[in-house]
Order: sequence, then C-alpha cells, then structure tokens
Amino acid sequence: MGAVMFGFFMLVWLFINHIESVSAEDHLTDVLNGIRKQYADLPGLSIPYQREIISSSMALLGDNGMADQATGEIFLKSPYLIRVEQKTPDPETLTSDGKTLWWYIPMKKQVFEYPSARLGKELFLFIDIFLGLKEIGESFDVMQSGLGEDGAIQLTLIPNPRWEEIDHINILVDRNHFQIRKVEIQNTIGGITRFILGKFNVEKRLTEDFFRFAVPEDVTVIKEDG
Repeated sequence: MGAVMFGFFMLVWLFINHIESVSAEDHLTDVLNGIRKQYADLPGLSIPYQREIISSSMALLGDNGMADQATGEIFLKSPYLIRVEQKTPDPETLTSDGKTLWWYIPMKKQVFEYPSARLGKELFLFIDIFLGLKEIGESFDVMQSGLGEDGAIQLTLIPNPRWEEIDHINILVDRNHFQIRKVEIQNTIGGITRFILGKFNVEKRLTEDFFRFAVPEDVTVIKEDG
C-alpha cells in the first residue's frame, strides 16, 4: 500500500537559510500567503505528476537511477477529497471521499477498501499541501530551507509534535507564481517519495461521486480494518 503513494527517508540534515536583505520570518509569511492565494479557494484541481520512491540505501548513496517510478494525475477537492490515477507503469487508482479509501488494481481485478483514517495524518497532510496549506500552522513547524533549481523556494515542514514515521516534508515552490512544483515526503527509516508536478488545472465540475469508487462486477473487494 505504501509503495503506491507514500515512502520514507532517514533524517540526514536540514539547512536553514535567510533570504538576502529580508527577514526569514517576513519572507516565509509572504510565501505561505502566496500559496494560499493560489490554491485555497479553488473549486477543485488536477495535477499531472511523476512519482519516485527511493529506498534508504539508494538515498544514502545518492543513486536515483533505479527508483520505483510512476506517472499519473492527482485530483483534489476541498475539504479532504482526493483521487490519484496512476497511468504508468501499470494503471492503478487510489481514491478517497474523506471517509473510505479505495485502492484499485485493474490487473488483479481487486480493490482494497480501507477507512481513510488508516492513512490518517499522512493522507490529510498530502491533501492540505495542495489545497493551500490551510491547516499546517497548528501541527507543523514551517521554515524556508533553501533555494531549488531556477531560484524556486524550498519550504520544510516538520511535525510538531513529532510523528512516528514521517520526519519532514520538503516543498519546492515557484517564486513567481507560488505554484508547488515538487513535494518530497521523508522519514526516519530511510526512503523518500518524490512527486514532481506539472502545471495544475482548475476543475469546476468535480463532484463527490468522482471520489467514490464504483466497483465493477468482475472485481473482488477486499475490506481492511482501520
């Protein structure tokens, strides 16, 4: 299950930088406000993605060549609706209406059904990132931790209090339009899940039914407890 969406990375280092001639606190406020203005009031959105899951040994060696890679599209709608349609290497769908989560594997003609609370904080955090970081202030320390390619701003989110699995999340933000370009979810046991994002599209017609899975007749439902 974790290999579909979420991977983990050991804590190595965090660089904390201040931006030239502007206080880090003031600059961070501007960035967060820019992200919220860009995302928070959207009726819904879709985002193409490339995903890489890198094992702990690969992360330590700096070798991303054999990463588990996939491509697809993410759909989101406030408050906690998400649908991830993986297109390559094999089609899969992960979708949640906020209460139930379905993981559909067409090649196996199986769908796993979970209470959404099974992924709990990790799932809701992932959704909140793309809906404008509206909830992070209460449970995360947020800081600017450097600059990425093309001068993009990197933010680091550290759970406070600490989480058992996720150590921190890095978010790369375009400094001109405050669009999220990359999300890296890292944890203490040695792996990283990286989402490289394309340009998002505003989706005005996403309904709640789109985030519920309609089970085909020939598909086996496997229900998992919370």
